[in-house]
Parts: sequence; structure tokens; C-alpha cells
Amino acid sequence: MNIQKTIEENHEAKLVVEVEAEKIEQYKRRAARKIAERAKIPGFRPGKAPYHMVVLNYGEQAVLEQAIDMFVDDEYANILKEAGVEPGAAGTLEAIDSLDPVKLTFRVPLAPEVDLGDYHSLRMPYEWTAPSQEEVDKALADLRQMYATTENVEREAREGDFVLVDVKSELPELNREGFATLIRAEEQDAEWPYAGFAKELIGMKAGDVKTVKHTFPEDWDVEELKGKEAEMQVTVKVVRGVTLPELDDEFAKTVGAGETLDELKEAVKKDVEARSKAEYDDKYFVELIEKIKEGATFKYHQHSLDHESEHVLQDLSNRLAQQGMDLDTYFKFRNTTREKFIEEEVKPVAKKRLERSLILDEIVRREKLEVSNEALDAEFNSTIGSLIMQGLDMRKIQGGKKGQQEFAQAVAMESANRVLTRQALDLLKSIAIGEYKSPEERAAQAAEETSAEAQAEETEAAVPMNEAPSVSEGSSEEQAKS
Repeated sequence: MNIQKTIEENHEAKLVVEVEAEKIEQYKRRAARKIAERAKIPGFRPGKAPYHMVVLNYGEQAVLEQAIDMFVDDEYANILKEAGVEPGAAGTLEAIDSLDPVKLTFRVPLAPEVDLGDYHSLRMPYEWTAPSQEEVDKALADLRQMYATTENVEREAREGDFVLVDVKSELPELNREGFATLIRAEEQDAEWPYAGFAKELIGMKAGDVKTVKHTFPEDWDVEELKGKEAEMQVTVKVVRGVTLPELDDEFAKTVGAGETLDELKEAVKKDVEARSKAEYDDKYFVELIEKIKEGATFKYHQHSLDHESEHVLQDLSNRLAQQGMDLDTYFKFRNTTREKFIEEEVKPVAKKRLERSLILDEIVRREKLEVSNEALDAEFNSTIGSLIMQGLDMRKIQGGKKGQQEFAQAVAMESANRVLTRQALDLLKSIAIGEYKSPEERAAQAAEETSAEAQAEETEAAVPMNEAPSVSEGSSEEQAKS
């Protein structure tokens, strides 16, 4: 084959393939036999008609078209290999340029590429600090709030009360019936419809009506409310007083975080620290990857971006399904169309996700990161355990044993990807804080640790049983007292 390769600006390869006459002749013979197998040619059983009779009955053109189809099916992979092309998606036969000689033009989207630049020079301090005692106390207070009891009261609403209200406004995004809110001492960023709304209800009783005005900033999260001056008519339906549980050992047992109040406080502290660190890490690594992107060069075909956009849209669809909503209903709620939503919101997210994954994949490749069996087993078991807690029953997976195996393989693949992603992020962090070790240094360190562990096990196994300390002997002080 004679192959002419041209790399287009859209990261696509154009391959013009001229096929030798001898090879096409072989495929024409095979094509004729295939036609003969399903054709009815007078005087011949299926598949037994000679070549010239097939041509006589169906024409040279039909045989040649079938031969080209068979050639493409059989030789496409060889064409890519010979041309040195790594595809990012299925290619297409764009044109049959000539039949004598046979000349074909293929279009092949190329696999995405990224040049990370000098990412080893990246520096960015890691400055997470443990939450203050005040933050831990607030989490403990929130936990008490979760286990609080409420009852209707006739008095005016005050801090700590739950209030049930109806909200009416000319802006449809601000209309709600039977909305429950908690009047907290401190305003919450996540409070609806804005931080501080609940405090407007202080002093109101069931049946009271109040007009509340608020101007939303230009950078507000909800597009329809950006920069809008809103006027809301708020009607209090019910005021419920809150009784908090005592902060004692019994409460700790009720929560299930220990037998004592001290154990509960320690568990809450660890949880607050873990969530704080996870939140810091999310922001840290997003900023770190953005810094890498500044010096990186990406090349990918539109197909890669479209493919990632499909994943983004599917993720949204899955989240909406959990809330009992579908995409069409969501588009109507957002007053948009599918096409506009994909162009304005899905594609920017898909672009960030695609480029992030390309960076991390390249880090894994360059730094020779691998998943150990221990890490994979731990992640796999953690994932399966979490799914079971959410109601997964492996016995009910469709497809029987085969379906269960396929599901397990999918979970294992996803687990491996998560482990590699964490390793890649940890490695980038080590670069950013100046503690990077090369693949060779990491391998040597791992070998030393393995050797040390093996020696420790051998030493422990070599200690004679009669020389091992007796657990019943106690300390020398206790023996002296006896």
C-alpha cells in the first residue's frame, strides 16, 4: 500500500491510500465468493458459482464495491499502524477517489495529546491548618440540632426556632409554599434565598405577613436573579420551638459515635478536620492544575470534547433522576434549550474535565505511577462497601454470575482510576512543595521499605518462645509489690 498522511489543524489525520492491483484482485475473488454464497445463480449451488458468472450476473461494480468493503474491514488497523496514527475515535472512509487504481481517503480523529511544559518547576505552598475549636464546637451544635425535638409555639419567632413560611414574589425563582427555615445565630452562605433571610422572621408569629426586600449581587449563582431587586411577601404559617438534647454521655450513645461525651467530641473533631482538609485539597489541586495548564499545550479533536460533553450531560441526568426530574423538565425550569445549555454550560465544563484528565494521565505516564494490589483491593472493598450501605444487592444484578463479574470489573477499573488520580495529585503536590522524588528514587525507597519489613518479620519469627516476655508478669514495680 502507498499511504499519504496529512495532519490537519483540527487534530485529524487525512490518509490517502492507494491499493496494489494484486491485493484488490484477491479481495475481488473473495467478494465474488461471498456474493455467490447468498445469491441465486442458475445452474450453481450457493457459493459454487465461478468468478466470471458472478460478474456476469451482478456486474463488475458490485463485486468491486464488496471487495473494497472487505478490504477496509480487514486492513484498516494495518493502515493506521503503517501510517503511524494513534486514533482517538473511529475513523471514516471519506471518499473512493479512484477505482483504477483503487485509491481511498480516510479521516481519522487523532488521540488527544498534551505537552506539560516545565511542570517540575511549579511551586505552590500547601498551607492547610486544622480547624479551630470554635469550628468544632459549631459542628457539635449542628449535631445537637439534628437530634433536637420541636413543638408548635404561640409566641413570636426567635433565634433557634424553626419557621414554616409561604414566600410570594413576581420573580418565579422566589416563590415557595411551606418552606421551613431555621433562624440561626450566624448567617449561612447556603441559606435560601440569601444569607440573612431567616433573621427577617424574628418577632413574627403564625399568621403574620411581612414584605421583605433584597437586591441580589451581579455575581449571584442563580442567573435569573443576578442584579435583581426582589420584593417578597412572607407569610408565617407555623413557629416551632426547638429543644436541644443535653450534651452528655447518653447523647454520645444516641449518636453512635462512642460511649462517652469525650469520644463523641473526638469523633466530631476528626470529622471536621477531614472535611476541612478535603475542602482545602479540592481548591488546592484545582489551582495547582490551572497553573500547569498555563504552561501546557493541548491538542485534541472535536470528537474528544463532544464525547466528554456526553459524560457531563449524563452525570447531570443521573443527579436529576435522584431528585425525580429529567433533563427536559430541567431545561424548561432553566428557560433554555438543550442546544443552548450544551453550548453555554456543558461544553465549558467538559473542556475543563478533558484537559484535567489529560494532564493527570500524562503525569501517570511520565512518572511511571502504578497501582499496587494492596491499594486496589482497599479501594475496591471501600467502594463495594459504600454501595452496599446505599442498598446495593449483588444478587440482584442483572445477568446472573456474568453480570456480577462485569459489574465487579467495572468497579475495579474505576477503583484503579481513582487510586492513580490520587497518586498523580500527591506527586504534583510533592513537586509544588519541593519534595519531589524521581521514579527511580521512589522505587529505591519502596525496595528499602520492603526489605526492612521483611527483616523485621524474620527477626520476630527468630525470637525463641521461652525468651518472649510473659503478658502475665506485669511490670517490675508490680512484681515488687507482690
